[in-house]
Amino acid sequence: MNKSRLSAEENTTDEQAAGTSYHQLQRENGGVTMALKKSDLYSSLWAGADELRGGMDASQYKDYVLTLLFVKFVSDKAKADQYADVEVPEGGSFDDLVALRGTPDIGEQVNVAIRKLADANDLQGVINNADFDDPDKLGKGKELVDRLTKLIGIFQDLDFTGSRAEGDDLMGDAYEYLMRHFASESGKSKGQFYTPAEVSRVMAALIGIKSNTPKSATVYDPTCGSGSLLLKVADAAPNGLTIYGQEKDNATRALAVMNMVLHGNATAEIRQGDTISSPQFLRGNELQTFDYLVANPPFSVKSWNNGLENEYGRFDGYGRPPEKNGDYAFLLHMIKSLRSTGKGAVILPHGVLFRGNSEAIIRRQLVKRGYIKGIIGLPANLFYGTGIPACIIVLDKENAQARTGIFMIDASKGFTKDGNKNRLRPRDMHQIIDVFNRQIEVERYSHMVPLSDIASPKNEYNLNISRYIDSSQPEDIQDLHAHLKGGVPDRDLDDLQPYWEAFPSLRSALFKPLRDSYSELVVDKRAIQSTITGTAEYEAFLGGNNEAVKDWWMTHRALLLRITSTTRPSDLIAELGDTLLEAFRSRPLIDEYGVYEQLMGYWNDVMHDDVALIMGEGWDRAAKPRSARVLGYDKNKKPKFEPGHIAFGAGVKAQRWVMDLIPPEIIVARHYFREQADLDVLNAAVETAIQDTEEYVEENAVEEGLLFDATDEDGKVTNKTATDRQRAARVEGADREEVNALAHVIGLFKAELAAKNAAKRAKVDLDELTLKHYAGLSTADIQSLVIDGKWGGRVAAGVQAELDVLIRQLVHRLTELSNRYEETVDELDARIAQLTANVSEHLAAMGVK
Repeated sequence: MNKSRLSAEENTTDEQAAGTSYHQLQRENGGVTMALKKSDLYSSLWAGADELRGGMDASQYKDYVLTLLFVKFVSDKAKADQYADVEVPEGGSFDDLVALRGTPDIGEQVNVAIRKLADANDLQGVINNADFDDPDKLGKGKELVDRLTKLIGIFQDLDFTGSRAEGDDLMGDAYEYLMRHFASESGKSKGQFYTPAEVSRVMAALIGIKSNTPKSATVYDPTCGSGSLLLKVADAAPNGLTIYGQEKDNATRALAVMNMVLHGNATAEIRQGDTISSPQFLRGNELQTFDYLVANPPFSVKSWNNGLENEYGRFDGYGRPPEKNGDYAFLLHMIKSLRSTGKGAVILPHGVLFRGNSEAIIRRQLVKRGYIKGIIGLPANLFYGTGIPACIIVLDKENAQARTGIFMIDASKGFTKDGNKNRLRPRDMHQIIDVFNRQIEVERYSHMVPLSDIASPKNEYNLNISRYIDSSQPEDIQDLHAHLKGGVPDRDLDDLQPYWEAFPSLRSALFKPLRDSYSELVVDKRAIQSTITGTAEYEAFLGGNNEAVKDWWMTHRALLLRITSTTRPSDLIAELGDTLLEAFRSRPLIDEYGVYEQLMGYWNDVMHDDVALIMGEGWDRAAKPRSARVLGYDKNKKPKFEPGHIAFGAGVKAQRWVMDLIPPEIIVARHYFREQADLDVLNAAVETAIQDTEEYVEENAVEEGLLFDATDEDGKVTNKTATDRQRAARVEGADREEVNALAHVIGLFKAELAAKNAAKRAKVDLDELTLKHYAGLSTADIQSLVIDGKWGGRVAAGVQAELDVLIRQLVHRLTELSNRYEETVDELDARIAQLTANVSEHLAAMGVK
């Protein structure tokens, strides 16, 4: 989306000295447009769509919004590329929809225009499912006209004519963003068309796609929903994949077809029908087979065999799944649809791992044939439409008979809360992928389970992960001997071994032996943290981490300098993230996935937008200040502006400047830190002046106090009320003490005002200096400020934050142990006896027996 660099209004302000720089920037920026940040596009689309949907269910309203987004995208692409995948006929473009805004028959004519686009591209039943002339959903008469006019207006200012890969990603990602929100809002069962992107990316990374996998390799999703899972797999293949998908619901199939086009996969075959009773991909009377397969089928469908006439050999050798649960029907369909070397990943409820009867028989055969390569237990409440925990079953037919074990991961505890759902964090995703693909055994997390163990009489082919991995945290045991005789158990200190390895002399600096198997804290427990951070080993550890970050960042600085319109952001962050993980894998104590999360969190919040901005505008244009956009109007038709970084004046006439790429504090920190220090002193003086005034008023504005007669109706003293009372007091001949108190508080108010004015002038001066500085920045200056000052500084701070957390955890644990065993039972008994004696003594003195 493009946003205009609005010309600052030519109204004068009190800061006339800054006027030259304002108009200079206006001339430089006048008339140019600037790519909207991805986060702004997403939020504005959702906010607008959500506002206009009225009482309609999101599961229905999504069809209107996503259809218009599709029409806008293909129309813009056709303008830029006459050979675009989608032909836009006369009368079927988004411009034709814009021309209909405000017309009485807008609903009917929008339907006509979209039907023309559908007919020209064999997209009937895909993009023309939503009825834009439906009064039950969109209102009648003027209400419908107004609603559609506004809805079209949301998309009117978007511009996707750019042919860069990032532009395509922007469009597709916006579609995904809207689908995710619609899924979240659609309620139980109606949100199942969408698999969370985080889970999709994990699955794509587990199925063994190689860098040289050809585009002709096939991937299939038999329950593809909106197609997001298929697209994540195709995106994981450097050369792309040939995509096949089937979806039972026709409206959801339409979402998938549009999703394919928006992501540059217009040749994908997405067919409609029930996968079990009417599979659409056949070779004669047999199921077509594929190289890769991914699926998130509906859980535990009771009516799975309705209309089933031809089983296509799916259940041969396994037995028929239970009549009232379709989980294994879908799984066996997938097994049958894989080629002899095929690989896949499927999401299923945990019940498939341990349920008995016919499912136990099927499970036994799958394990014996070696088709199950791995199982990953996921957190509960990840998926839309259900809160039950699920697992990823990784399938691999290649060399299946030689398989001797199943690799299991319990990833159920790695997630973050996101509204009413849980979500995998980047660190959780990467850890699952790393551990699975490297087959690393991690205590309480992952284990290669031998088939002999699974087949043992104890387990009988039960695949419940908790049988093989105990992910529970060890119990914090209370030590009876320590309570009786004092001291911290060495067993508890031994559990902190990673810290003692990182800081070899720290344990002896904090503890000394007390008796066999027990130690005594030798520093005051309030000095634990200072003792840790005051050691040379801590300084060396800190320096080593800082050096590791610096070396890693400098190694990639040249890559960041080369960001252009052809950069692929996904490749860029993958390179940064993977190499950061490697840089910290060998570092003691600090969790490399925690460091990785710091980078990825910053990438998702800020850095990705920055990179997209640089790609769209170039370094120089992206760094230029721009006027704040008008976001809307209040009830009095006054404009509401986006927050500005620097503002001169107030109200509608204020000059508001936004710095998207380089916030002013980055400039200030490097070039005007002395001026900032002076401003900090002035701001501190303001706080002191305010505090002095408040304390004096609080002390003397009470009833019968010296300032009581200077209070207003709310009991407050202001400069005006104090001045008015001072005049009256003189006339009345009031007590000298009151007159002096009034003079003093008026003086305090004056001092406060003077401090505020001084700070305000200094702030304006600093803002003016900073704003002028942007005009003189060279490309090299901009790159240094962004790469070193903004990005590099934040990543380094993130690594330090991880270390700070580790130290706080150590301090908390040592303090907890110290408090727990600080007093022995005998000492507690003696204290209780002393307190009892004291109470008895007081009672006797009061004559109570």
